[in-house]
Amino acid sequence: MRAAFATPIRFVLLTLVLAAIQPAIAQQQGGNQTQSPNAEQQAQNRSDALEQAYKKEFAFLAAQRRDLQQRLAAFQQRAGQERQGVQREIDQLQGEVVRLTNEADKLQEQVREAERAVQSNQDNQQVLEATFQQAEVTLEEHGVDLLGSDRFTEMPEEQKIRELFTAADRTTDRLGSVRETQGSFFLADGTKVEGTIVHVGAVAAYGVSDRAAGALAPAGGGRLKLWPAATGEVARAVVNGQYPETLSLFLYESLNENVETDAEETVVEHIQSGGSIAWIIMGLGALALLLILLRVLFLSRASSSTDRIEKQVGDLVRKGKIEEAQQAVSRVKGSASRVVATALRHLERDRQHLEDLISEGILREQARLNRFGAIILMIAAVTPLLGLLGTVTGMISTFDVITKFGTGDPKLLSGGISTALVTTELGLAVAIPTLLIGNLLSGWAERIKDEMEKAALRVTNIYEEARG
Repeated sequence: MRAAFATPIRFVLLTLVLAAIQPAIAQQQGGNQTQSPNAEQQAQNRSDALEQAYKKEFAFLAAQRRDLQQRLAAFQQRAGQERQGVQREIDQLQGEVVRLTNEADKLQEQVREAERAVQSNQDNQQVLEATFQQAEVTLEEHGVDLLGSDRFTEMPEEQKIRELFTAADRTTDRLGSVRETQGSFFLADGTKVEGTIVHVGAVAAYGVSDRAAGALAPAGGGRLKLWPAATGEVARAVVNGQYPETLSLFLYESLNENVETDAEETVVEHIQSGGSIAWIIMGLGALALLLILLRVLFLSRASSSTDRIEKQVGDLVRKGKIEEAQQAVSRVKGSASRVVATALRHLERDRQHLEDLISEGILREQARLNRFGAIILMIAAVTPLLGLLGTVTGMISTFDVITKFGTGDPKLLSGGISTALVTTELGLAVAIPTLLIGNLLSGWAERIKDEMEKAALRVTNIYEEARG
């Protein structure tokens, strides 16, 4: 490689030397034309030698150039072949990578499918176990002990399912029919008697014994008791194979829970369930009723006296008998008589002054006419609030019970809420009629006031007409 790089350098240097020598040679030739032929000959020889060296060097360089070109072409050809080989290898490796990637994806998909299959099998197994447990509980309730046997435990799963369906089918047929058995049940007084029991499917039963007969209800623990309803004749007819058109049945869901008869709640018991606040509400209601009766009595007397006074006094005033009119008014008790008496005593006054005296008398009587009215309306406003207070306190007590004992018994929760709402019920029951009647009585009192004013003014007008 060094020789290859040295040859061009030598060529360049030689070219530069020749370029520098030629002007000198030319100058020397021009200036030495007079020199001797020997000198010229020597110069010519040196020029030829130099030219020969130049040609040799040029030929050498040309040969070097051709060699380098050939070597370059061979290198490029070899590099191209190697590049093609490497590219083919790269393509092969890429194809292998794609193939391995696809294969890995397929394996991952197979793994996911296998996991889904395992999960599905586990779910199915859980469903089967739950089915077996439910079937065991249900069949045991109806006297079928299939799952507890060793033979059933050793069966394959498919055979277990077939056995379960077979047992369930037989139990369904048995429970869906009317069957007669000998057994015991309890009477209303708690006495246990032996007799004939007719089962109507699994939802009702009749019992007939020497002492009593009738429809049966669950007594808890799989036992039956006589229901107090009068169904003895129907039960005996069913036992004898005679079915009436209408059957009185007690339908039940299970024999494991005792069914109690709902005793009819009295009014006092209903009030007592609301606690002390309920009794306060009822006390206010009784007070409101008493005040309403008294107010009706006062207003009825005032209303009747107004009509009677206007008729009696009007005729006497028209005849000019003022003193007799005053005596007639004094014999009548009530607010209207006092207002009219005031008008009769001051008939000689001017009209404006007389009307002022009448208005003053009506204002004095207004307090008597409005007696108990404000108290009645106050009771009507307070009793709903007391009912709400009782409901809130009852709900707090109910939630305290739930906090301590939980919500396992829905009957306890519903009973607590029902009891808490009793006070609201009583409060509204007292408030609504009290408010309505109170407003009606207030309107009646206003009408009586108007009638008293009309009566007094009527007497005044009659007097002026008679005098004028």
